[in-house]
Formats: sequence, structure tokens, C-alpha cells
Amino acid sequence: MQLKTVFKAGVVMLVAFFAIESIRTSFSPQHASPAALATRAALQVPVQGPTDKPAFAFKGFQIQPLARFSIDAKVLSREDYYLGREAELAPMDLALGWKRMAEPAVYRQLDITQGRRWYFYRWRDAPPIPVQEIVESSANMHLIPANAAVEKTLNRAREGATVRLSGHLVQASDASGWRWTSSLSRTDSGANSCELVFVESAQVQD
Repeated sequence: MQLKTVFKAGVVMLVAFFAIESIRTSFSPQHASPAALATRAALQVPVQGPTDKPAFAFKGFQIQPLARFSIDAKVLSREDYYLGREAELAPMDLALGWKRMAEPAVYRQLDITQGRRWYFYRWRDAPPIPVQEIVESSANMHLIPANAAVEKTLNRAREGATVRLSGHLVQASDASGWRWTSSLSRTDSGANSCELVFVESAQVQD
């Protein structure tokens, strides 16, 4: 009788384990559907926090981490760069949108372009959402791939794709005194308002 009770308890525990595991994996990034990723991008805002990661050398530059950073967002536009010191470090910019700026019904009403490391948007008649909301839920991000695998993934990011990026907002400098510093705010606009992101992990969902 005692052995039968133990056996029943073991079966219950095994069933419970597989039920929990099924729920857990259904919410993991690897099993997320395109629709789920898009919904998550529309709901989440970038996550930023303190970091104790020390400065390090990278491709002839000195990189000073300023904050931990992660984002799920929609790619609004992409621009690749090939010339200049900045291009050696961050060969691509992605204009990214989250919250309502991740919704096609919103961002497709904007004429979105990039150039000279800037992100521009225009509209006809009236903006689809308040301008300050556009400012606070989109940004032009200069991306520094941490390695070849990350760069290969980022090269797949095109307009309309959903991306998940994690790494650090950084300041980059070199021996000549040149310096490039990330914005640490999501509410700024204009000069020096772009994020400089050292991307350590990247996922792209077309």
C-alpha cells in the first residue's frame, strides 16, 4: 500500500514537471512565433540599468560601458556606413520603434529616412500619433556588433523585421582624442540623442 502511494505521487510529480516545462518553453524566445514577437515589441520599452562592466579594448578603440541595455523593437529603417572612423566601429544604424511606433498602422503613415547618422520622419497633414510620443518610442541606434556571429544576425535586420538586442550603451574613444558617446535617455531628440549600442546578443524575426 505504501509503495503504491509513493508510485502515485511520483506520477503526479512527473506530470506536473512536464506541464510546467511546456508552459515555460512556450514563452521562450526560441519558440516565439512572429506574431508573439511583434506583440512583445509593441508592448515593451527598452530596458536600461546600471553596469559594473569595466572598460575594454575593441578594434583599436577603448569602449567604456555606461549602462546595460536591451530592446525588443520593430525596424523602421536601416542605413549601412562604410567610410570614416565611426563606420569602422558601428557599420550600421537601425531606426527602431516600440510601443505604438512598432505598429505598421502608425509608422507606415510616416516617411522615414536615415542619413549622416541621423533618423528623420515626415508626415502628411498631421502625425499619426503625438510628436512627443514618436520621440519617446523610436530612436536611431548606432550598432557595434560584438563579434562576427552578432554582425551576421544584424545584417538580416531589414525594415519591418522585429529585433531583440541586448548589450551595453557605451562611450567609444581612441588615442587621437576622438570620442563617441551614447545617449542615456529615450526622451531626447536632435544632436547627441542617438544610442551607441555594443550589441552582445541579437535575434531577428522577419
